[in-house]
Amino acid sequence: MRAFRLHAFDGPDGYRLEERPSPSPGHGEVVVRMKAASLNYRDLLISKGLYNPKLPLPQVPLSDGAGEVAAVGLGVTRFKLGDRVSANFMAGWIEGPIDAAKGRTALGGEAGGVLAEEVVLPEAALVRIPDHLGFEEAATLPCAALTAWHALFPSGRVKPGDAVLTQGSGGVSVFAIQFASLAGARVIATSSSDTKLSRLKDLGASELINYKTTPDWDRRARELTGGAGVDHVIEVGGAGTLPKSLRAVRVGGHVALIGVLSGLGEVNPMGILMNSIRVHGIYVGSRDMFEAMNRAISAASLRPVIDRVFPFEDAASALRHLETGSHLGKVVIRIP
Repeated sequence: MRAFRLHAFDGPDGYRLEERPSPSPGHGEVVVRMKAASLNYRDLLISKGLYNPKLPLPQVPLSDGAGEVAAVGLGVTRFKLGDRVSANFMAGWIEGPIDAAKGRTALGGEAGGVLAEEVVLPEAALVRIPDHLGFEEAATLPCAALTAWHALFPSGRVKPGDAVLTQGSGGVSVFAIQFASLAGARVIATSSSDTKLSRLKDLGASELINYKTTPDWDRRARELTGGAGVDHVIEVGGAGTLPKSLRAVRVGGHVALIGVLSGLGEVNPMGILMNSIRVHGIYVGSRDMFEAMNRAISAASLRPVIDRVFPFEDAASALRHLETGSHLGKVVIRIP
């Protein structure tokens, strides 16, 4: 079988397509014949050595994928041949809160990833994918969708009528718009592109802010909420946007800290203290959360937003496309 492995921290140029032995399942393990994988910003950071410069190489990249069960090991009871499945981002996080041991099981890092024709995984790490979704759509769920779900519901406890502010048009933000609008929340979406904002409105955003033409988007968000501030912020920018997020959120509000797209830096904690803001770092979610999210996706017949699909052999180009930041939704790789 064929698999990509990252051989050097050279970005997309570090990917090499190789012939590898087909895996065999051990006790409690399942071989998944991968049909699709999707990219996250984390994958770009990993490829450049910016996420974990001590990551042992070579390593199979990417955490998110979907496929069908091709073989089962002894003791497997949750799945059978032909089942359509996806793996949780952290193979060892089944339920409860995260801890250090669970964090070390994240796919696409030291645990190895899914950019291969066949992957062996613990059956406990797998979930069934919604019946109405194709493999390419299902491949978008493990990281971006589950992160948005965790931020909004287990962490944020979003309810109808809440105001949710999202940033940009990447996978997490797009899923957050879809989920929040389904829950009856009011979504205020920000982007630097009026064209993208129009698309985000179609996906459920109530109000739109172009942060290029309205650089004080935090003030605009407060204006849109009658001066009170939003209830929740899906914060994907990091240090470059967090100060404004803290000014946009209401007293006692919730900021889900997810990404570092705008880089690292210092943030004054005074606003958090004085306004009793709850800032929660969201690192994807558990298998239990994944299964709950999939039930909601099935009930609503929700469809993920895919920006572009690349062939397996052109995985490096998919990563380059992600790097441009021009995408809206998820970048997907089709695996033959």
